[in-house]
Amino acid sequence: MDAVAFFTYPSLPSDDWAPERRWGIRVNGDDLRLIAAEATRDLWLAEYEFEADPDDGSDHITGQHSNLDAADLAAPSRLLYGEPDDDYRTGPEPPWAGRVPLLGCGACEIWACWPLLARVDADARSVRWSGFVQPHRGTWGELDIGPYEFARAAYEQATAVPGMLTVDPLTTWRTTQ
Repeated sequence: MDAVAFFTYPSLPSDDWAPERRWGIRVNGDDLRLIAAEATRDLWLAEYEFEADPDDGSDHITGQHSNLDAADLAAPSRLLYGEPDDDYRTGPEPPWAGRVPLLGCGACEIWACWPLLARVDADARSVRWSGFVQPHRGTWGELDIGPYEFARAAYEQATAVPGMLTVDPLTTWRTTQ
């Protein structure tokens, strides 16, 4: 089984409209935003053909996603169990059909602008994440992320008691790279 950890941290104070806290996700110890960056790196590089140095696009690639508003994911939300409410349900057509957003846009922090979608299937024993897509890049198809399967009891515990951080851990990661 895979391991998942959820954490919250304060939004930047400069964002007047931003939620009070963001909800982050780590899968097997890695920030989901960095997993998505790695999975889309070659797709971005092929699409934009960054000038002489492929690292020119690194900030864009690693910053393409933000975490979702903590208030949207905290109990009683069922989004993380594959049961989106009306705010996150956008229709039955692919690629949205059966998928929920796990990350939002890194630029504007609005989930619908640039989401990372996945199928989330839950039963009595486990919760499975699969079929990750970027709906605004249909030509990319399913991304090379997962699938991940989490023990249901551990998953419930992780969603019920997310870690409380004082800063976005990706901010710290970026300064050490």
